[in-house]
Amino acid sequence: MNKTLYLKFILAYAIFGVFAFMFTSVFIQRLTEKHVYAEKAESLEREATLIANDYASGLYSNETSLSTVKRQLDAVQTYLDAVIWIVNPSGLIVLDSSSPVDVENPRYVVGFDPSITAATGTGYSVGKFFNSFADDRLSVLTPITNGYSVRGYVIVHYPVSGLNESIGALMEIGYVQLLMIFLLSLIVLIFFTEIVYLPLKKITKATERYAAGDMHYELSVESNDEMGYLAASLSYMAGEIARTEDDQKKFIANVSHDFRSPLTSIKGYLEAMIDGTIPPEAHDKYLKIVLSETDRLRGLTNSLLELNNLETGGMLLNISDFDINTVIRSVAETFGGRCREKGLVLDLVLTGEDLNVKADRGKIQQVLYNLTDNAIKFSNQGGTIKIETTVKGRKVFSSVKDSGIGIPAKDINQIWERFYKTDLSRGKDKKGTGLGLSITREIIKAHNENINVISTEGVGTEFVFSLPLSEEQSDDE
Repeated sequence: MNKTLYLKFILAYAIFGVFAFMFTSVFIQRLTEKHVYAEKAESLEREATLIANDYASGLYSNETSLSTVKRQLDAVQTYLDAVIWIVNPSGLIVLDSSSPVDVENPRYVVGFDPSITAATGTGYSVGKFFNSFADDRLSVLTPITNGYSVRGYVIVHYPVSGLNESIGALMEIGYVQLLMIFLLSLIVLIFFTEIVYLPLKKITKATERYAAGDMHYELSVESNDEMGYLAASLSYMAGEIARTEDDQKKFIANVSHDFRSPLTSIKGYLEAMIDGTIPPEAHDKYLKIVLSETDRLRGLTNSLLELNNLETGGMLLNISDFDINTVIRSVAETFGGRCREKGLVLDLVLTGEDLNVKADRGKIQQVLYNLTDNAIKFSNQGGTIKIETTVKGRKVFSSVKDSGIGIPAKDINQIWERFYKTDLSRGKDKKGTGLGLSITREIIKAHNENINVISTEGVGTEFVFSLPLSEEQSDDE
């Protein structure tokens, strides 16, 4: 692009200048010549008509002498700076303002044809006028009439060299105007360079870097037009691709880390049993550990598959009406033993005896299980976990609140990411996969509902999600 587009534009600009100059020097010059010739011919024709009517007609009516008319022609020649003839239809030059009267030596215009000006279609002729002059003349011919017949002609010959000076002066103005237009059009080239070419060059360079895999290359085009929008869109696309690539790398690293630990344990115990490091009487104990690690790997794999299905829309929801209070009580009973081990109190604050919602019972049970499991995992010894349901309008809001370590403010927006674990949780969450909250959010999103978190570090965390109230429950109320 930088080797063709801009050069093409420069070439077009140069061609524009060349053709503009050629147009001005040829076509405009001809138009200028025609205008100057026509304007001068009109002026000469007025003088010729005046001479034909006032002076020359007297020659043919015997009212004026040759010498008298000659004096008048001489005066007019000085005024017009042009040669004036009075010519008979036969071509005889009766009077010539540039020569004295000489009746003894008559002069003729060889091949004289008074229709020459009519043939040009302009009322005048330009040339040597039947080879009567050594240089080109602008000649204007006016008939002399007497008794309703043409008796002769008044012909005014003006040197073309005098007109060329006027034409040259006008052409100079034209060339100056052309130069001004060319310079002003240079502004268009400058604007094109600044507004189109340079941003396009930046965009092209950015696309080359993106194509080479450098998605973190920064593209900045300060413009509010389509070019700026294109650059912003391209930059956003590259940012999204870069973020996706970073997420993929992070995902692979996390999966590798979470798979490596149990696989290393399994491999180590099995090798120890094979080489006799672990005696046969202890095999049962370590086989149970290997089985436990295998279950952990299976659970991690299932969680990954489930999360992938949820995110790609592959998981179908089995929507039905069910009592969410019953599901909460069931989940609380499941964690009763763990709560007693840590001295935790499970406080259920449920609205009504029955509270029916319209959702997938199994998936919502999994959500409550994940949230309660997290609450127990990160609660301090002797703390309280509160599970509550409330109704607002046609929505049921369920919350799971603990009095545990809380989530740092810098981590609050990242807890939904796959495998994400806060620094405070790493010491407590030895067996967690970091997928529970990701799965929880995807399940709630699949229901077209929302889940939010409120947390204060060192005080506790509360997760709140919404579900639609069942139609039957709404009618009862």
